[in-house]
Amino acid sequence: MTERRPGGGDPTLRTPILRAGLAAVAGLLTLVIPASWTPASASSAHTSGGSSVTSSGTPYLPEPTGPHPVGTTSLRLEDTSRPDPWVPQARSRELMVSLWYPAKSRNGRRAPYVTPKESELILKGKGVTGVPPDVLSRTRTHAFRGAEPAGRGHTLPLVVLSPGFTDPRSSLTALAEELASRGYVVAGVDHTYETFATTFPGGRLTTCAACELEGVDVFGEKAVKNRAVDVSFVIDQLTGPHVRWTGAPLIDASRIAMAGTSLGGASAAETMLKDSRVRAGINMDGLMFAPIPASGVARPFLFLGQPLHSPGGEDATWDRDWAHLTGWKRWLVVAGAVHPSFSDYDLLAQQIGVDLGSELRGSRSVDITRRYVRAFLDLHLRGRPQPLLDRPSARYPEVRFCSPERKTCT
Repeated sequence: MTERRPGGGDPTLRTPILRAGLAAVAGLLTLVIPASWTPASASSAHTSGGSSVTSSGTPYLPEPTGPHPVGTTSLRLEDTSRPDPWVPQARSRELMVSLWYPAKSRNGRRAPYVTPKESELILKGKGVTGVPPDVLSRTRTHAFRGAEPAGRGHTLPLVVLSPGFTDPRSSLTALAEELASRGYVVAGVDHTYETFATTFPGGRLTTCAACELEGVDVFGEKAVKNRAVDVSFVIDQLTGPHVRWTGAPLIDASRIAMAGTSLGGASAAETMLKDSRVRAGINMDGLMFAPIPASGVARPFLFLGQPLHSPGGEDATWDRDWAHLTGWKRWLVVAGAVHPSFSDYDLLAQQIGVDLGSELRGSRSVDITRRYVRAFLDLHLRGRPQPLLDRPSARYPEVRFCSPERKTCT
């Protein structure tokens, strides 16, 4: 496995973050953590290791399990109140957002996962060779493009999903389809210039300008704060006085949550600090680049990650911030998981022949992520009791409940 350092500059600044996670933390590659990794060094750069494989089956996502057909559409949103944080010459912040929602019927064509060009750039960025460059674009999804939304006005909870650094919003499709099939509206956000590839209407494509940054000692904190602004803007566009989607009147603006993987998960608490509309948050395997202040977050929060996030483990940021989560909270780790296990990429990597080191075979990573995220959201946005979140489950023995006070997970 080799390191890929975008941009140049002092490699002593860049190596720690890459290993702690802004690139390997981003997707189809094994997360490699050196013994010297500490939160203080986890804000420097981005790399990915090279993987050469020969298998290339047709990838697919598991079917959603809820009673509703799933529709999807994409929106281009433009925030003219601020320049782009990564490309200042862009005087406004443009975002691409995918919406998944319960639909009235299964009519229409299934949505593509990514374009062939996006697939090529994602695989290249992650150092994956030996597979057709368009293989991810062949992934079978289950949502129907442009399907008519179903539901009564102001009744559907909204969940905003933020992906890992360099990953597109599509990397959380399996989770999004599951939630939509259960009656949620889901908004997946591409944080422009933080992805290997984002395609805008008309075919214009942006790549990862943020990967080329110099002076990256505060990169993680800057990225988290920027994502909080992105998410609040998306919520404005879906629930404000001038909504940008015809199905927006179905959304219940009093029931909004945010979940994310990696950098997206780390951004959930920051978003909740800045935006009181977000009632609950989930961090899936993300280093907490911006510490939660002593004033704390009093709304529900879930940590869900791989074993290196165990109390007293290699990531001390969850230990640091646990005491500042003052509302309902849980800390769960998944035995056998790797960083991509909380997105689609653990499953898809296995299907195309990339070995990430995961011990969760087949769709198990998706099954676990879907089930625990849905339980959290059903409890806190719908008020439905969830015994699954109270104690270990024989059905999901990989999921361990952590006690940071005792520094154990059982």
